[in-house]
Amino acid sequence: MKIFKPFALAMLMSFGLAVGVAWADARPSNSPRQNKDVVKAAALVDQGKFAEAIPLLKRVVVTEPKNADAYNYLGYSHRKLGAKDVALGYYQKALDLKPRHLGANEYLGELYLELGDIKSAEERLDVLDWACLLGCEEYTDLKNAIEAYKAKRGS
Repeated sequence: MKIFKPFALAMLMSFGLAVGVAWADARPSNSPRQNKDVVKAAALVDQGKFAEAIPLLKRVVVTEPKNADAYNYLGYSHRKLGAKDVALGYYQKALDLKPRHLGANEYLGELYLELGDIKSAEERLDVLDWACLLGCEEYTDLKNAIEAYKAKRGS
């Protein structure tokens, strides 16, 4: 019994570390050092000013080519402006950098629904199911969108 407790504790600590790493990889950066142009662009996106956000985000990816949040917002902005092929490329770049990025997985899933590709949307939902572990808004939003899509098409 004395041997089991330290082993169990070590296993729980390892699991906690793995969850923390997965969570950190999935969440957008909210640190004070986050690029100011990403912060400004996110505010513009929230206001529906997608065309105004794009130049700021393009500047970010030139100076910070590994900024997955900027690529995600670029994808979202282009999708909302109707440039689905361009959006697809930006979402894929964000996921190349951060495969469990919550926003990019949700929005790419929504784009797949817009393109009529339910299978790929469900694959993004599977990634979110794993990345969120205890649930998250992105998982719920995509799940609801998939259910609505299926209900609309009677499948």
